[in-house]
Amino acid sequence: MAKAPQPGDIDFLTADRFSALGDTPVIIADLPGWNLPEPAVQAVCIGIDAEGRLPPVDPGQFDILVTTAKQAPAPWVSIEHARLESHLRDLAQAAHHWPAAATILCRVLRISETIPFSHALDVESLAYSTLLGGAEFQRWRIARGPLPLPGSDDSEVLVERDEDLVTVTLNNPGSQNAMTAGMRDALHGALANILDDPTGPELRLRANGRCFSTGGALGEFGSATDLSQAHIVRTLRSCARLLHSLGGRGQVYLQGACVGSGIEIPAAAGRRIAGPDAWFQLPELRMGLIPGAGGTASIARAIGRHRTAWMVLSGRRIRAEQALAWGLVHEIAR
Repeated sequence: MAKAPQPGDIDFLTADRFSALGDTPVIIADLPGWNLPEPAVQAVCIGIDAEGRLPPVDPGQFDILVTTAKQAPAPWVSIEHARLESHLRDLAQAAHHWPAAATILCRVLRISETIPFSHALDVESLAYSTLLGGAEFQRWRIARGPLPLPGSDDSEVLVERDEDLVTVTLNNPGSQNAMTAGMRDALHGALANILDDPTGPELRLRANGRCFSTGGALGEFGSATDLSQAHIVRTLRSCARLLHSLGGRGQVYLQGACVGSGIEIPAAAGRRIAGPDAWFQLPELRMGLIPGAGGTASIARAIGRHRTAWMVLSGRRIRAEQALAWGLVHEIAR
């Protein structure tokens, strides 16, 4: 891999080379001894600890930190030494293939780290609408081809109450609980009713079927014709925002596939319990997008922005045990 540029190699006039506009949308630097240059660069910055020594490092200098040390603490991601080179190539290829989505993702994560949760959702949604109008998403849509719009009915979300406990259940196992606009709106309505209830009931969020949710219904991706209005709808009907507002009153039970919005939304809950078969994935970059259901706020607050960026760029699945170690879930139900 190419040697990382040194601070003296970048000036303000040429900094745009290290962005989605230039030829270097990703910088991979050996640690220790490399610092982010003073001129603002938008490239994805990945720090590599190939020797597994976990050297002192300023996390603010990087978007992803990778080490060969086993079970490394946050914000590091542990990768086996034998797989390190190929893994770094995969990350670099992802950034080069989807440079706008990759660099915008990391900028959103950096901004969201220091602002309130609700504001972070707004930033994410603005970026998401921007990418919906971009060439990388259009390239994915053309390659995907037309898909039918999913149907919707009133039974996609079930609500039951037992004294001070409200159980809300995603109920379309035939579609693997794909998060259609109809299901999102029904879930949002159920959560809003709980928040508006003066008795303050607790919430149990669960799903019928083998998996919690495989995320957004692909047939609906790109169906919005007014991206500014889509941003307004996305933020007004954010289920992640309501789950976060419930705080400790909200518990979510996760099983099987929890993909895209299928983990972005539940990650905002105060208590997250996974079955031993649960796995988690953020595949949006391969569509020229970033998480759009709250993940850059909810997941990043659970596991940190560096590991969140790694999940998106790598597209890899995280199993229940790793999710527990990282803090994405609080418990594995045996």
